Amino acid sequence: MTSPTKAWIITGPTSGIGYRTALELAKHGTVVLVGRSASKLDAVRAEIESTGGRAVSVVSDLSDITSARNAGAEIAALGLPIGGLLNNAGIFPARPSTSAQGWDTVFATNHLGPFALTEALIPSLPDGANVVFVVSAVEDPERKIAVQAGFRGGRYISAKASARGEWLSPGSSKLAGPIPTPPPNKRRSQPLSRLLANTRLRFNAIEPGVNPGSNLGRAMAPALVAVSKLVAPLLQVMPHYTTPKKAAKVIARIVTSADSSTGVYFDENGSSMKGSKQVHDPAFQGRVVSETRALLGTANGI
Repeated sequence: MTSPTKAWIITGPTSGIGYRTALELAKHGTVVLVGRSASKLDAVRAEIESTGGRAVSVVSDLSDITSARNAGAEIAALGLPIGGLLNNAGIFPARPSTSAQGWDTVFATNHLGPFALTEALIPSLPDGANVVFVVSAVEDPERKIAVQAGFRGGRYISAKASARGEWLSPGSSKLAGPIPTPPPNKRRSQPLSRLLANTRLRFNAIEPGVNPGSNLGRAMAPALVAVSKLVAPLLQVMPHYTTPKKAAKVIARIVTSADSSTGVYFDENGSSMKGSKQVHDPAFQGRVVSETRALLGTANGI
């Protein structure tokens, strides 16, 4: 087990995979819980503390870039010995909406906010800290289950276009716009550490598998949500299907691992996997990073 003196940051820890992962990370040290609802964060914190663990709540709406940056500053001020950061928060709403900056809320929450939070925290992360993104492999046209669902790879036009909710064509993965991690798509051989000109940290990503029992689809009709959670355990025998509890164990193991690997795209079993051709293209990755930074530079406070 990892030294209990370390602290582990997790976004989106109040439901689904994030909630289960927060409980797993509590076995490895202090958990810094980052989310929008103070009451929900405190409920998870109380549950962790009831079993002898330690947790800290940091309220932040990742769709609001100013809030994401403030969260980074608040976490840094805690002075905790951070072991790693898990960018887990993500949304999949039924209707489009805009963020505090007027950007598409999905792109802001799943890509821009995590990017801003990560960069705000980098100066406070010790050498060897593990920065992990929970991603989606639907941007990989070679992944059979993604093809069957109608996805055909990344539809990215530009950061500005994604912020307007615009993509090349319908059917793109809007769970997260291209993320500049080993896999660009809240989804390698080209590590984010290189793109951030930062080689002292580890940057990895994990596709948690198909999780019909998670809370990601909470914006769907109540009946569909209930059915998805009911059938979730029955689907575990199918390839790529899993549950929040099972996924959490794999994710926590990767986040707390002392292995020096960086730029790895892990699948739902914790094994390395490939992404689409774009995630192996340094030019594309560099463009996404530079465009993201330029867009974030227009947000309030910069």
